[in-house]
Amino acid sequence: MIFLSLQLITSFLFTAIASSSPPGGFTIDVIHRRSNSSSSRFSKTDDDQLGSPYANTVFTTSEYRMKLQIGTPPIDIEALIDTASGIVWTQCLPCLSCYDQQDPIFDPSKSSTYKEKICDQDPNNPCRYEVTYADQSYSKGAYATETVTFQSTSGQPFVMAQTNIGCGHNNSVTLSPAASGIIGLDRGASSLISQMSQNFFSFFSYCFSRKETSKINFGSNAVVSGDGTVSTTMFRNTEKPNFYYLNLDAISVGENRVETMGTPLYSLEGNIIIDSGTTYTYLPDSFCSKVKDAFDSVVKVERAAFSGDMLCYNTADIDIFPVITMHFSGGADLVLDRYNMYDNTGDNYCLAISCVGPTEDAVFGNRAQNNWLIGYDTSSELVSFKSTDCSALY
Repeated sequence: MIFLSLQLITSFLFTAIASSSPPGGFTIDVIHRRSNSSSSRFSKTDDDQLGSPYANTVFTTSEYRMKLQIGTPPIDIEALIDTASGIVWTQCLPCLSCYDQQDPIFDPSKSSTYKEKICDQDPNNPCRYEVTYADQSYSKGAYATETVTFQSTSGQPFVMAQTNIGCGHNNSVTLSPAASGIIGLDRGASSLISQMSQNFFSFFSYCFSRKETSKINFGSNAVVSGDGTVSTTMFRNTEKPNFYYLNLDAISVGENRVETMGTPLYSLEGNIIIDSGTTYTYLPDSFCSKVKDAFDSVVKVERAAFSGDMLCYNTADIDIFPVITMHFSGGADLVLDRYNMYDNTGDNYCLAISCVGPTEDAVFGNRAQNNWLIGYDTSSELVSFKSTDCSALY
C-alpha cells in the first residue's frame, strides 16, 4: 500500500513520500509495509537467549498480516505487512472515526507502557502524526512510544520497548475487519525495520502463501540462498527514497517478450516498487497496453462483457492462459504461477495487472509474489527470490 506522505506534526513539518551473514535473527508468522544507532532495547545476547521470536498468523484473500502484541499487559493485534509505507500504527480508543474492526480496539489508557511523545520539549505539545496513502485513505492520531512484543520459538517473548507507533484515533483505510492497522517496513526512520537493532535491520524476508501460514523473518533467518535463488538490485529514487525500487526489463507473455525499452517505463536505475501491501501489479499505460495486447493476442476465449480496466475472459479454466514471466535486471527472471497473475471473479478469470497513468508508480504487488521466498538485504541493496511452496516451508 503505497503511502504518499507521513507528517509528524510539531513546530515543523516532516514529510516523507510514501554481504556477510548477519548476526542473530528472528521469525514472525504472517497472514493471507535504517537507523544509524544501535539500540539498547535488545542485542545479540538477547537473541541468543531468546531464540527466534515467532507469532501465529491467519490468511485473508487480498492482504497479508502479521500477528504481534502491543502494550503492557500485551494485547494481540493483527496488522497489514506493508513494505511501501513507513510507520507502525494501530487503531486506538477513543476512536473519533474508525473503520470496522472485529477485535477490540487498543485502549492506550489501560497500558502502563504507553507514552505520548512530546514535541519541542514542551509538555503541552504532544506529537501527532498523519499518514496518507495513494488511494487517499489515511490514519491520524497520537505519535507515541509503546512496548511491542513478538512470541518466540523458545517460549520466551521477544520485547521491543519504547517503539515508536501511531495511535490512530481517526482512520479511513480499506483494510479487512481483521486488521487493526499497518506495519510499515520501508526504509524510513519510523518503520519497524528501522527501529530494530543493527542485528536485524539489514535483512528481512517473507514467503506468502494463499492457503496456509507463512512467515516474515528478520536477521540471519532472513537470508535467501541455495539452488534456484535469483537476485536483483534494489534502487533508491531520490524523490521517493524510502521505497524499494527494482528494475523491470521486460515481461514475457508465453514466448512473447515485451520490453520496457522504447517506453517511458524503461530505466537502468529502478522503475517499479515492490509492495507487500498492494494486491495487484500496476504498470503505466504506455507499457501496460503492450503487455495487454500481447496477452489478448494469444487468449482465444471470449472477453467478458465488462471488466473495467482489467482483461477478463468468460472461462473457468485457468490453464488456458499463458505463463507470465517478470524479467528483472541482473537476470532475475520470475516465472509466475498462474494463480499469481490470474484472478477468479466467479464465472471469469482476469489478468491481475492494471494500467495506471504516466505519473503513477509501477507496482509489483503481493499476489504476484505468492509462493516466492523473498529476501531484502538493505546492506547490499539486493532482493533475492526463490520459488517456494510457502505453505510447506515452515
